[in-house]
Amino acid sequence: MQLRRGDVLDGAMAILDEYGLADLTMRRLATSLGVQPGALYWHFPNKQTLLGAMADRILEGVDAPVASARWDDGVAELAHRLRDALLAHRDGAELVAATYASRMTSNLARESFVGAGVRAGLSGPHAELAAYTLLYFVLGQTVDEQSRAQMEAMGALTRAPVSPDAETAAEIGPDEDLLDGDPAVRFDFGLALFIDGIRARIGESAVHG
Repeated sequence: MQLRRGDVLDGAMAILDEYGLADLTMRRLATSLGVQPGALYWHFPNKQTLLGAMADRILEGVDAPVASARWDDGVAELAHRLRDALLAHRDGAELVAATYASRMTSNLARESFVGAGVRAGLSGPHAELAAYTLLYFVLGQTVDEQSRAQMEAMGALTRAPVSPDAETAAEIGPDEDLLDGDPAVRFDFGLALFIDGIRARIGESAVHG
C-alpha cells in the first residue's frame, strides 16, 4: 500500500503519545510504518518539518471563534483551549514550544490572541506583544505541568503540595512545595494576572490618551 503523508503524521503522533518526544526518531517511525527511512523524506524533507506538522495537528481548532463577545472571556477561553490541546498529547507543550522557536508551525493560535488584544483596546503592536506573552506563559506553564506529571508517575516528586492560600512562608513546611499542587490553580492565577495587566494597560491609555 502506498505511504501517504497522513499515514506518516498519524504514525508520528502515535509514537509521541506512547513513548514521548525524546523517543520519536525517523528510524523508529519508519520501522513502525514498515518502510525504509528514506520513504519518509518524500513527505517530510527533515524531522523539523515533521515536528511542525505535528504541532499543527495538536493546535487544530485552537483558533476557532470564541463564544463570548467580552474580550477578557475570549482571552481566557483561548488560553484554556490552547492548554487543553497541549495536554491532550504527551510532551505536547514541549513539541509546540520547539516548533514555535524554529518558526515551523502555524501562527493561527497566536493570531487569535492578537485579535483578542485588539478587541480589548490594545494597539496593534501591543496586541502582538501581549499575544506572545500569553502564548509563552501557556507553553511554559504546560511544559512544567507535563514534566511534573511524568516525574510524579516515576515517583520522583515526594514533597506534599502546599495550598496557594498559605498566608506566609512560615506556613510552608520543608517537605511542601507550592508547585506540586493543582496545576490548574496555578494556571488560572497566572491567566488572571495577565488579564488584569491588560485591563490596567487599557485604563492607563484611557487616562493619558
